[in-house]
Amino acid sequence: MALIQAIRRVLLHPHLSKKTASMTTQPLPDETPFTAVEPVAAALHASDASTLDAPAQADQSAEAIDPRDAREPRRQRTQGNRDRQQQQPARAKTPPRPVNPALERLFELYPKLFGAHFVPLKLGVFQELLARHPDDFKKDDLKLAMGQHARSTRYLESVAAGQARHDLDGNVVEAVAPEHVHHALLEIFRRRQARTPEDLRPRLRVRLMEAIETSGLSREAYADLMRVQDEATNALLDEAVAELGLEAAKREALVRTFEASGKTVAEFSDMYGLNAAEVTSVVERVGREKAAAAALASHDIPA
Repeated sequence: MALIQAIRRVLLHPHLSKKTASMTTQPLPDETPFTAVEPVAAALHASDASTLDAPAQADQSAEAIDPRDAREPRRQRTQGNRDRQQQQPARAKTPPRPVNPALERLFELYPKLFGAHFVPLKLGVFQELLARHPDDFKKDDLKLAMGQHARSTRYLESVAAGQARHDLDGNVVEAVAPEHVHHALLEIFRRRQARTPEDLRPRLRVRLMEAIETSGLSREAYADLMRVQDEATNALLDEAVAELGLEAAKREALVRTFEASGKTVAEFSDMYGLNAAEVTSVVERVGREKAAAAALASHDIPA
């Protein structure tokens, strides 16, 4: 019975069938609609108050009503609420964030790169912009604008989602380095954890697991590359690595059980009440992982 439950947990784990779903198809929501060009830069680069995976936020604007009000006529309750609201001091309005003219110009020139959806930009794009538009930008102004753009939560989200880097013509030129994905995830977590009492570490751990699996590195190599001086961050990384190791062990146990059974995938699946397509996926995945490990080992062994 324990074996059957373990097998089912392996097959039901989200990393097996769609291990990069939340990174590529469900990035952390952070998109604010806009309709005019004038506030584009300010709106797109404003601070983000949402949390990891954007859970629904409770509406704190409604005023609590005294239970005694339930016995009052509707008109009296409404008037009482209005009186209480009028007695409250008016809240100071936050002045609109100044628009960076250089960011506005970038939006006009490259709406697909600096518009409603951000994408990671190729390394060296700053110099290319200066060379291509010498009359549009001063070096210091463009440097400030590009820094603001690259530090925005929207841009970091595109990096954390593992999107490819693009050139100024919108062409894909290279993948984002694993360390850039990793540090973008940590920075997004840091910003959003500071704005909510909810513990976002479990969600970050899942995102780290996805980043590890898509990095092309072994779990050990990834952990060595990303380790920093902050022990809390390292602890989260270690948890993600350990959980991935546990999943891998369960997959291997399933495959060993399948191979020892001497049955077809259909027969094995029927025996344990599993989905045949998912069993096939696990078997094929373990085969790829073993082949990759063998290839890596062969490169490490001197001829």
